[in-house]
Amino acid sequence: MLGIVAAVLFFIAFLINAADIATNDVFSSVNVMLLGLTALALHVGGIGTGWGRGSSRRR
Repeated sequence: MLGIVAAVLFFIAFLINAADIATNDVFSSVNVMLLGLTALALHVGGIGTGWGRGSSRRR
């Protein structure tokens, strides 16, 4: 799930940069890109990837 969020944030950052949209300092393309990198790092780290191994084991 966080991988998809990262892709959306990267796309928004690309649109802001490509269209040269004037935004405030908080919502600049670099800050959106850094939020995307944070979401991607959490996804790669295993946070937000969905269900992990269940506690029930088959024997």
